Amino acid sequence: MTRTASVAAPVWVVDDDRAVRFVLATALSDAGYDVSGFDSAQAALSALRTREAPRLLFTDVRMPGDDGLVLLEKIKQAYPQLPVVVMSAYTDVASTAGAFRGGAHEFLSKPFDLDEAVALAARVLGEQVERAPPVAEPEPAGDALVGDTPAMRQLFRAIGRLAQAPLTVLITGETGTGKELVARALHRESPRARKPFVALNTAAIPAELLESELFGHEAGAFTGAAKRHTGRFEQADGGTLFLDEIGDMPASLQTRLLRVLAEGEFFRVGGRELIRVDVRVIAATHQDLEALVREGRFRADLLHRLDVVRLRLPPLRERRADVPVLAERFLHEAAEKFSAPPKRFGKAALERLLAHDWPGNVRELENLCWRLAALAPADTVTPTDLDGMLQSGDGARDGWDDALRAWARERLSAGVADLHALARERFDRALLEAALEHTGGRRTEAATRLGLGRNTVTRKLGTSRKRR
Repeated sequence: MTRTASVAAPVWVVDDDRAVRFVLATALSDAGYDVSGFDSAQAALSALRTREAPRLLFTDVRMPGDDGLVLLEKIKQAYPQLPVVVMSAYTDVASTAGAFRGGAHEFLSKPFDLDEAVALAARVLGEQVERAPPVAEPEPAGDALVGDTPAMRQLFRAIGRLAQAPLTVLITGETGTGKELVARALHRESPRARKPFVALNTAAIPAELLESELFGHEAGAFTGAAKRHTGRFEQADGGTLFLDEIGDMPASLQTRLLRVLAEGEFFRVGGRELIRVDVRVIAATHQDLEALVREGRFRADLLHRLDVVRLRLPPLRERRADVPVLAERFLHEAAEKFSAPPKRFGKAALERLLAHDWPGNVRELENLCWRLAALAPADTVTPTDLDGMLQSGDGARDGWDDALRAWARERLSAGVADLHALARERFDRALLEAALEHTGGRRTEAATRLGLGRNTVTRKLGTSRKRR
């Protein structure tokens, strides 16, 4: 490992795990730092009374006695400028946000790459290193948001940071990915947590009623307005207002929303009293807002106000490794709700779930599990139980890829070698034969329809026939 520190800056490592303490201290020492190790928060606090404070401190969370978050709190009271890196193998939105809320400089999940830890130390201490800072790896621990894939770990880390900042957030993602769960997590871990969280789906409210829902109205403002109505902005005062499907908001209301975001004030419908509110707005959409701006259907200045920070929630097909954990959780919750015997997924059923593309995302998986909890006859869910329950999705997901996966698993189990070349050959043959059948055997037209040259079609056909 190369030496990166030009001076022996004092760095402390606090961890009750001797092995972790040793390897991290050794890596930091090899990088040129003056490292001291402590096996408890109490030992580190005692040393602070007799020694000069370090320039950087690494601490584990779970330790006997005071845990790492208590140590963080005490250190920040005495040394508010001392950067503290919190380490943990048990991370989720709550603990990550708790660390940042307590003043942690960074969150490092276990197991971590030692080179990344050294690069982090160099970055914190002002050294120039080429490595990027490490990415935290939160794990689920009863939180509504569940996931252990890299995309979800990055999302959890972002939530932990953004929860403390009074910034407007735009959450993007396909329908059913759980955008409201992200908004609720941002609110729950923020200083506004004791104030209201108010959600409104702008696409679910008729355009003529949406203005009143957002801003309220006075008695007599319009036909049927018998008494004053408090709008969602007033309801959320001091807290968070979540506006889902913001791309469907009518143009006239976009102008009013822009003013509230800019000035924090508005009039109720039919009112003359200027209402001032302190509301954090979190918006969400499954649409391409930039495209809507180009089409003149969404205000560019409103997009800039909403898009201070953007969080993308990945579709379930991009984080398939999370499917088994989500499925078992949903199935367990549904069984408890029905007061039914617990069920579990058999191996073959889980493989079927992993092969599915989930066009309805997490919501589709949750609904499936509720149906299975009510309808599956045995305590173990089988592939037969799934028949007819999985959405077919759009035209690009019509089942042929599921058949391909099944074929590949069969060949791999049989020990077939060079499977990729074999699959490509069969794919080319099936595609070419279908195109020739469609064009009545006219190769030039078949090549054009496939986007290939005629010579390529001829060559592939010749190769395919030789190998039959």
